[in-house]
Amino acid sequence: MNMYTDKRADFFKDRYENRARLIIKCPDQPGIVSAISTFLWNEQANIVSSNQFTVNPKGGEFFMRLDFEYQPGTDVEKLKKEFREVAGRFQMEWRLSLIHELKNMAIFVSKEPHCLLELLWEWQSGDLMANIPVVISNHENAREMVEALGIDFYHLPITKETKQEIEAKQKEILEDYDIDLIILARYMQILSPAFVEVFKNRIINIHHSFLPAFIGAKPYERAFERGVKMIGATSHYVTNDLDEGPIIEQGTEPVSHEHNVDDLKKIGQSIERRVLAQAVKWHLEDRIIVYGNKTIVFE
Repeated sequence: MNMYTDKRADFFKDRYENRARLIIKCPDQPGIVSAISTFLWNEQANIVSSNQFTVNPKGGEFFMRLDFEYQPGTDVEKLKKEFREVAGRFQMEWRLSLIHELKNMAIFVSKEPHCLLELLWEWQSGDLMANIPVVISNHENAREMVEALGIDFYHLPITKETKQEIEAKQKEILEDYDIDLIILARYMQILSPAFVEVFKNRIINIHHSFLPAFIGAKPYERAFERGVKMIGATSHYVTNDLDEGPIIEQGTEPVSHEHNVDDLKKIGQSIERRVLAQAVKWHLEDRIIVYGNKTIVFE
């Protein structure tokens, strides 16, 4: 991490030293917001921001993202323990996190570096608040650009025969670095069901088409053959259904008959970079709640 990034991270940690975030999903019913607000008031905490959404106020699902400032010296573990009574009363699935504790993110990449470079630039500029201790690749292409930033780089070539062995090594590395989130920045390998299950809703992929169109290989060639007038990219959580995980963000750009396949790829790569970076930021900021095979995104 360079000096500028260090300063931005320190500033972020100081700014949010006494701030926490509640993420909540539960059956909708009267009294949820009141109960949460009363609990925080009793703890002398101050609500800074609050976003909520209900699928249906009559028997639907309720979602909430709430930031609050707590008193210096507050025993956060005790606060979590006491909140369980409120959570139990409303059948909540919930998570309380401290905002100043940055998530540890690993990036997987293959030959094409454009998405990796975008994430590294966002990280260097202080606009992507996370720790990036490691990059894993099945090719050597990105080693120099990664190690120049003081990030560890692991080259793990993979074949059908070595897949199980390599994934075991990847898991060891991810455990060693205490990784919270994995980004597939154009990592051209299909992860095994066992690997995906360990990191459920914690692996973000970028797909080089506007899903559900052109699933699978060579989307730009297929888009060109169809004479499409718009191309796009989709960032989604990885599941064991190929390219069908919960969608986080999508983007599009208009194209015309004057564009050839190389033009489409160039435009598409620009969209991929933008869409993936946005999806990663939203995850790091706890703005996403998975609901079935969809997402609720508090922008």
